[in-house]
Amino acid sequence: MAPEKPARKQEGFQSVWTRPRTGREQPVLSREHIVAEALRLLDEEGIDALSMRKLGGRLGAGATSLYRHVANKDELLELAVDEIYGEIEVQAAPVPANWRTDTASCAHSLRATILRHPWLASVLGELGMSYLGPNWMRISEAMLKLLTTAGFPADEADRALSTLVAYVIGTATSEAAWLNVLARSGEDERTMVERLWPAAEQAAQDFPLLREGYAEQRGADPREAREEGFRYGLDRVLDGLETRLK
Repeated sequence: MAPEKPARKQEGFQSVWTRPRTGREQPVLSREHIVAEALRLLDEEGIDALSMRKLGGRLGAGATSLYRHVANKDELLELAVDEIYGEIEVQAAPVPANWRTDTASCAHSLRATILRHPWLASVLGELGMSYLGPNWMRISEAMLKLLTTAGFPADEADRALSTLVAYVIGTATSEAAWLNVLARSGEDERTMVERLWPAAEQAAQDFPLLREGYAEQRGADPREAREEGFRYGLDRVLDGLETRLK
């Protein structure tokens, strides 16, 4: 009888940010080049279109060549997401009196960044180590500096930042999912909303508060309604944080 093979040791959670970068990269096909092309593919065709084989074809290289730079598709997505985080703007030299305006500006920048890349809606909750990327670390450090300069203790600044980011990402990913639906339909937002109104109003017939709310919203520009809804929620988050400073 052949001896049993030893059980394969289970590897821990893997991330591109926890694995040393290989020194075997070829200058013609660098990690940066791969990530840039992956972002173009994702923005043009969406998350379902991304595969190592298809990306390799766009780069004129085999999938095996890509694996010299990234271990798998999940690592590639971690790199792509952190590249996108580099688009977020945050005040580098904060002034205490301007903390609310500067915080709101960064929140709007984060939302706008997510909406420029709607495919993010399907992956942000799955990338467990994305917060270790250099761009997100830079943004986090700058935001913590903004909040501590305003007067928040360091530990509370961290919780305040987490609360703010949770609101923005939660709202923006819902919007991005809606934009993905629009993209697949081929319709513009106003046309789609107008087409859906009769079904929504019919569904609300037995619910007077919903029926009244729908009646008030009918005819509003849907994009402006999304903008106003985001501003309202953001203002309430900042209202709550402001009470901690007082």
